[in-house]
Amino acid sequence: MPEPAGSPATAPPRAHTPTAGGELTAEDAKLLVLARGARGRIGAVEGAAVRDQDGRTYAAASVSLPSLTVTALQLAVASAVAAGATRLEAGAVVTEASTLDGAGHAAVRDLAADAPVHVAAPDGTLLGTVLE
Repeated sequence: MPEPAGSPATAPPRAHTPTAGGELTAEDAKLLVLARGARGRIGAVEGAAVRDQDGRTYAAASVSLPSLTVTALQLAVASAVAAGATRLEAGAVVTEASTLDGAGHAAVRDLAADAPVHVAAPDGTLLGTVLE
C-alpha cells in the first residue's frame, strides 16, 4: 500500500545548517564516532547514532533488502525506542549524501522536537547540524 504524501516515509530530505566553528560537545562527537563505526563495519551507505534521555547510545547502519529498506537514523531511533527510550537528546548521521534523509529526520522528531542532528561526511568532517 503506498504511503500518503507527506508521510515520514516520503518526507523530503532536510538541508543542514553549517555549524559555527564545527565544534561539538564530547557527547555529540561520540555519536559521530559511533555512526562512523556502524557504517564502516559493513560498508553501508549511512551510519547513525542517537542518545536518549538517560545518556544511552544506539548506533545503526542503513539496511537495503529486497523486502525492507530502513535508513540508519530510522534504525537507530527504532533501537532506542525498543530499549525503552521516550526522548532523544541528539543524533548523528554519517553519509555521502548532501542532505539529511526526511524519513530519519521525522523519526527523530517523533521523540524530540529540539534534538540536534549532526550530519557528517564519511571521513567524519562535520557538514552541519539540523536543528528544526
